[in-house]
Amino acid sequence: MSGTFGGPSGRQSRLSRWLLGRRPKETAAADEGGREALLLAAGAAGLPLAPAAHPADGYRCSCVRVGCPTPGRHPVSFAWQTQATTDRAQIERWARHQPQANFITATGMTHDVLDVPLEAGREALERLLGSGVEVGPVAESDDGRMFFFTLTRGTPEDEDEWWPCALDCHPETMDEHPGLRWHCRGSYVLVPPSRLPGDDDQRVRWLRGPEHALPDPLSLLEALTDACARYAGGDQTGDSWPPHH
Repeated sequence: MSGTFGGPSGRQSRLSRWLLGRRPKETAAADEGGREALLLAAGAAGLPLAPAAHPADGYRCSCVRVGCPTPGRHPVSFAWQTQATTDRAQIERWARHQPQANFITATGMTHDVLDVPLEAGREALERLLGSGVEVGPVAESDDGRMFFFTLTRGTPEDEDEWWPCALDCHPETMDEHPGLRWHCRGSYVLVPPSRLPGDDDQRVRWLRGPEHALPDPLSLLEALTDACARYAGGDQTGDSWPPHH
């Protein structure tokens, strides 16, 4: 499917204005003490959370690793996969005792995340919404990525039909995956209102909150891969699909 979305109805421009109009409101909510509420809402929606590092002194990371390759973007504990939880009391404790911490959500347990370049994501989101497709939670990162939260593929009976995702576990390979990244078992993404390194107020924010039901990833995949192919200059032989093992 490669047609462009839009037309005389003006729906595309209205959706563009809606997307742009969401951003200041969310930032204000986080600045007014809504951090804990956002984290609790994510947990209540079934997204397992764990504390992550946060930016320190601009581009540095709060962790003790010298030259951290992903400052403010990685879990604090090596046991993050077993630590991740939706328990309200635990999330409250973390949020209150670690007021600067970012949070990640572990994928492949209850949900996956389709992670695409921001421009491609915006195009695909307009197309999906305009076509009446049920789109779940969507987050936008100021470092140029958009996250589509979906149901997980789970653990198939045939392990040959399952692929692991280690893209976030090996940050040195991130530049090798400029297109779509499918975060499933063994991976994670930052959740709002995480802060990103830099001099400005760079954040991860919800465009569509976690109250939206998680869709089947296959219902979004065609629009996302199509948008990523156009974003990459029409090269449909790149990293749009995750590898099989």
